[in-house]
Amino acid sequence: MLLDKLRGIEEKYEELNRALLEVGSDYQRAAELNMERSELEPLVEKARQYRQALERREEARSLLDGEDEELRQLAEMEIEELDQQIERLEREIKSMLLPRDQRDTRNVIMEIRAGTGGDEAALFAADLFRMYSRYAEKKGWEIDVLSANEIGIGGYKEIIFMVKGRGAYSRLKYESGVHRVQRVPVTEASGRIHTSTATVAVLAEADEVEVDIPESDLRIDVYKSAGAGGQNVQKNATAIRITHLPTGIVVQCQDERSQLQNKLRAMSILRARLYEIEMEKQRQSIDQARRSQVGTGERAEKIRTYNYPQSRVTDHRINYSSYNLPAVMEGEIDEFIEELALRDEAERLAAIEVET
Repeated sequence: MLLDKLRGIEEKYEELNRALLEVGSDYQRAAELNMERSELEPLVEKARQYRQALERREEARSLLDGEDEELRQLAEMEIEELDQQIERLEREIKSMLLPRDQRDTRNVIMEIRAGTGGDEAALFAADLFRMYSRYAEKKGWEIDVLSANEIGIGGYKEIIFMVKGRGAYSRLKYESGVHRVQRVPVTEASGRIHTSTATVAVLAEADEVEVDIPESDLRIDVYKSAGAGGQNVQKNATAIRITHLPTGIVVQCQDERSQLQNKLRAMSILRARLYEIEMEKQRQSIDQARRSQVGTGERAEKIRTYNYPQSRVTDHRINYSSYNLPAVMEGEIDEFIEELALRDEAERLAAIEVET
């Protein structure tokens, strides 16, 4: 029952208040208790409003059996208002009770790879990188390219970059999947519309404590860096290729001038990939029955189409379209992210309602 859950939360809140009074001069413990208390406080306030509304509705209902007609009409009006208030408070409380994704506040490592479509797919991958760069700029986030495999005409076979900023993962996690473009390629002389794809993977940054990688699990190869077209751009061997032997995951970095910097970048990518694998295992075991396709990082899923002739961008997961493609490609993607977040929350709320 919702009231039972709220009662338990209020009891925990009162325990924290008592502990704060008794903590004495242990300032670190006081800070921890105060942080935990601050996190519960908005929910406790909503719970108290909810309980008061329920009590007022019961009082109003008790007047319906009276003989005073005017009083009964006033009670009916109050009950109608309180029903709406209680319904709203229930929605807000259930939303606040939803478990938080522990990765939401983290930096993000994004991987964009050209799919079907040859050079046009590589050019589309570059367009997506530019779109996310513009979006990050609007949010005040920082972009740091970790690895890039360019082609001669300005596209990318693959580009891996970090987005640094609070809440980056909470917004960008919905971008994982296959992105499809329909347009006339600049390389197409006959003017025919082609369909090409690029895959996007969104990984939460993980630290060494969370993902322990024994040296015995790694094979590290060092080689000379190469630029677009294969020409050597470094005389010294500074490029790094790391193979994680248990999983077969291969990560390589060559953009930095120092072997150490390339190794550090490759290890950060590897940790993020292994962390995502572990989180996916947890999602499958805990939530297999009602797992949503939104935000799960299913790369095989075609999630969005960018149709240039019609200036239309359609997200297939929510059947939502924008007819301002130029703005979208300049980073105006919040309208999609908001709709995806709303659907994700609605599905999780439905699961809570079934449980309660």
